[in-house]
Amino acid sequence: MSRSPDELEQIKQRRMADMRRRMAEEDRGEQVKQEMDVQKQNLLRTILSPEARSRLNNLKMVRPDFADQLELQLIQLAQQGKLPVPLTDDDLKKILIELQNRKRDIKITRI
Repeated sequence: MSRSPDELEQIKQRRMADMRRRMAEEDRGEQVKQEMDVQKQNLLRTILSPEARSRLNNLKMVRPDFADQLELQLIQLAQQGKLPVPLTDDDLKKILIELQNRKRDIKITRI
């Protein structure tokens, strides 16, 4: 089945419109993600002391997934009033040690 040049042009135009729409949606999604990241960083700036923020940034380089989860938990706890604000580096160390000890309590017994 052969298509006329007009039909081919219409198909091409629809595909181009779809591609533009998808690219616009991706751009909006990226922009929203950046705005959320800026808000998160601003909250962390108020929650953490400069030394604690530095420690968290160092942790983020080594274990980014863990650091992201920790950031969200710290923000939630601070919003609930369960954390001293600003959180000092020593307080953050204690939290990290506690989290590390929880993971080490796994015991495997052989049968």
